[in-house]
Amino acid sequence: MTMTAIALPADTRAIDPICAAAVDDAARELLADAGPEAVGAHIGVVAEDERVVSHRFHCTMPGYTGWEWRVVVVRAKRSRTVTINEVSLAPGSDAIAPPAWVPWSHRLRPGDLTAGAVAPTDPDDARLAPGWSGDDELAAELDPGPLHPVNWEPAIQRARVPSAYGRESAASRWYAGEHGPKNAITRSATGNCRTCGWMLTMGGPLGQMFGVCTNLLSSADGRVVSFDHGCGGHSEGTPSLVRPEVLAAAHDDVTLDQLDMGQDETP
Repeated sequence: MTMTAIALPADTRAIDPICAAAVDDAARELLADAGPEAVGAHIGVVAEDERVVSHRFHCTMPGYTGWEWRVVVVRAKRSRTVTINEVSLAPGSDAIAPPAWVPWSHRLRPGDLTAGAVAPTDPDDARLAPGWSGDDELAAELDPGPLHPVNWEPAIQRARVPSAYGRESAASRWYAGEHGPKNAITRSATGNCRTCGWMLTMGGPLGQMFGVCTNLLSSADGRVVSFDHGCGGHSEGTPSLVRPEVLAAAHDDVTLDQLDMGQDETP
């Protein structure tokens, strides 16, 4: 591979001319370090500092489209001899590069936690507020007095509990999920959870909208369900308690007089 000195741009005040002219020196070092099969043509120079220049070369290794080699050349003041300082591989403007790194705790999705996995919570997570030691922002809005902390739990004494934002976030997620009202199983249900004996009520603010299903035959068994969710396992799913629109869809117009009861006709 033959390297020749490149023509410098008209304004070269930011680029040291001696370092910039050392194309062959940079190429020799790069070829010795990376091998001829990985190095392409010289594509330019970049001034890194005073008397410090990076020579850029195309990278021809498979899988490194758009990447480039950078050979840093430096010289001492008043010296006309250059020194190779560093050889590195860096992504160019059109390089194929991996996505930005995201912390593991931010990449977790529902169901990802398995036995032995740990997902620490940030100390400033907005979904949590002080627990037994004080009240949350919602309580402060409703009653700024210090004598009414809504999260006071003397028997449990958790350091943090769901904040107003955390409760709203959870409620929105649950209500829009498969155990809320907007799904096929609810539309065909014999009744909703509000009137079902299998629903176990919850305490706290979310208990005004959600409960826990205890019907072992239901797909929601052990899950949080909204009051207006429903399924075919309703405890009172008898015709007298079925919703009118469901009952109407299942109504049979045949009368007893029209049925053949297997009896002989009376002459």
